[in-house]
Amino acid sequence: MTFHTHPSEVIHHEVPRQVMIQALRRHLPEDGLLWEESELCPFECDGLYAYRRTPWLVALPETREQVRSVLIECRERGVPVVIRGAGTGLSGGALPLDKGVLLSLTRLNRILEIDPANRMARVEPGVTNAAITQAAANHGLYYAPDPSSQIACSIGGNVAENAGGVHCLKYGLTVHNIQRLKFFTMEGEEITAGGTGLEGPGLDLLALMTGSEGLLGVVTEITVKLLPVPESARVLLAAFDDIGKAAAAVAAVIQAGLVPAGLEMMDRFAIHAVEDFMRVGYPREAEAILLCEVDGTEAQVEDESVVAQQVLEQAGAFEVRVSRNEAERRRFWAGRKAAFPAMGKITPDYYCMDGTIPRHRLAEVLAGIARLSEKYQLKVANVFHAGDGNLHPLIIYDGSIPGALEKTERLGAEILELCVRVGGTITGEHGVGIEKINQMCVQFGREELQQFHAVKQAFDPRGLLNPGKAVPTLARCAEFGAMHVHKGQLPHPELERF
Repeated sequence: MTFHTHPSEVIHHEVPRQVMIQALRRHLPEDGLLWEESELCPFECDGLYAYRRTPWLVALPETREQVRSVLIECRERGVPVVIRGAGTGLSGGALPLDKGVLLSLTRLNRILEIDPANRMARVEPGVTNAAITQAAANHGLYYAPDPSSQIACSIGGNVAENAGGVHCLKYGLTVHNIQRLKFFTMEGEEITAGGTGLEGPGLDLLALMTGSEGLLGVVTEITVKLLPVPESARVLLAAFDDIGKAAAAVAAVIQAGLVPAGLEMMDRFAIHAVEDFMRVGYPREAEAILLCEVDGTEAQVEDESVVAQQVLEQAGAFEVRVSRNEAERRRFWAGRKAAFPAMGKITPDYYCMDGTIPRHRLAEVLAGIARLSEKYQLKVANVFHAGDGNLHPLIIYDGSIPGALEKTERLGAEILELCVRVGGTITGEHGVGIEKINQMCVQFGREELQQFHAVKQAFDPRGLLNPGKAVPTLARCAEFGAMHVHKGQLPHPELERF
């Protein structure tokens, strides 16, 4: 097993475990602190299950005041804290530390208020994404971001990673759908970012906190925006005999002036896996399919469906199906959202990447991924948010084979660096965590990383919140050999063939 923590990123502590147990038990419910090995095992990893570490201690507070007390006890003793939500993250952001406290927020799971007049909901971080929509449904409202894990993932984790989903093209990521956060710093100070109006006072800490991966503070309350449920929605399923045509069709849809609610792509490998898993009716003969959803009033949906169908056919689709009813629309999306578990049925392990590229480079990057797949002799399934260029290549491997994970990591790293070279980024919604920390050295230069560390220092002077994650040290980047890489320019000419 390879862990990504750099020696200079580790904080060493001499605090006896029993001392911390006694200190924390004073503030938590009887079952709110775990230290027996059998109790700790479920917390040893998040969705990036290839990396595991048994927690030192797990704290399970039930109130904001208990969260604050845990932070203060840890701060006073110099013990680091890793914040964990539902554990569905895919970048290792919640990987425990050897001598740190894992702070789980799953018991802060109350919906505090639904405000239909102002189209807002006030919730605690442990509330699941889907539960917000369920609570708002009686008012004809819903919460727009819908990651594939929405039944299980928590809104606090969505904020930490700036999660998206299949409808993020039109409705945005988490950052576009929240209005206010309350969070504690490591010092135990409570800060409110944003507000209930169109614009919050002061600096935009709301945007800074969203996607900060637990490095700056512990979020304890979130005010989200709610939207009216669209009057009508349809999905067009377009099948292509060439993945390049499907990629070009994505740009054609946007160029036609359409802003679909969702625009997703799956390649042949993913199509077959989903069909074998749940038989939703995807065309097996297709090299790629696009799922294009239009929503709005009945008249809007009718008009946009006609335009979208014409654009997709002109772009080379050999078949375009339009959902005939709500059940069929949901079935089309069910297949897309089941792509990850479908892969789990056909392979011992898979590694889900997360990079974002400009839409017009999509065909080029997919061809590059195919060449890299051949180079490493590892199959890659492509399932992704095509409309906003957020790629999720799934690398198929068998972790029981010595060296297989390391080989898979190298392929994943090259995919991410390819995204950077074409003007993209190393993550769209999964975060950096431990998985992509070396690629941060490719994405950013020394001056930018220094600024990131300065922000971290301002919020967490002692570096106790999630140390070793998301932002690499300059020493680490120097060792990685990429400190001179900046703004997508790599010094190795042989890489430019992709």
